[in-house]
Amino acid sequence: MKKRFPVRFAAFAALLSAAQPAPRELDAILERMDRDAAGFRDITARLTKVVYTAVLSESSQESGTIWMKRASNRALMKVEIVSPDSRAIALEGTTAQIYYPKIQTVQIYDLGKNRALVDQFSLLGFGTRRRELEKNYAIALGGEERLDGRRVVRLQLEPKSPRVREQVEKIELWIPEDAGYPVQQRFWQPGGDYYLIRYRDIRLNTGLSDADCRLKLPQGVRREYPQK
Repeated sequence: MKKRFPVRFAAFAALLSAAQPAPRELDAILERMDRDAAGFRDITARLTKVVYTAVLSESSQESGTIWMKRASNRALMKVEIVSPDSRAIALEGTTAQIYYPKIQTVQIYDLGKNRALVDQFSLLGFGTRRRELEKNYAIALGGEERLDGRRVVRLQLEPKSPRVREQVEKIELWIPEDAGYPVQQRFWQPGGDYYLIRYRDIRLNTGLSDADCRLKLPQGVRREYPQK
């Protein structure tokens, strides 16, 4: 005859299980990210971005360079895409700009309330403190891999906010064993779409100015406001 645990004991056991600390390796990674975040100011890197569309089972790829700095807990960022089609994107305040050099046109968008989400995702893993990660995400360990010859561990982040999950269901960060920032990120969207960003030739804290992270627009550029 099997003995049944009292309901109160089962509830207590479940509570203890939920309160267990993070696995040792996960704890070590989060501590390393926390240490690097304390001194993070800016980053420059080459990037490759893959966009996957699930319904079509198709992906596209583009490459370029990113300049980003943290300014008053907000991202000041510029990305210059060189392949396959050149364009430049900049984020500052609640404004996003996309410049198309072939047609000498810049499109200007007001991000409004969505700017907070843009900041969260743009800076994710770069200058992000452990308490911010644990506040906003359920964090779990993924597998170990090698990227560009470096051993990395994949973290899986599930947003706690229902509003955020409407945009991004899950995020993966690939963290090297010798660093506290990601060399790759993947953002999963509802429906199975994702975009994957790989960073190479990363340079941290080189003293980027605000101007380094802004578009350099030529005179006479045409300005468009698609939201109007």
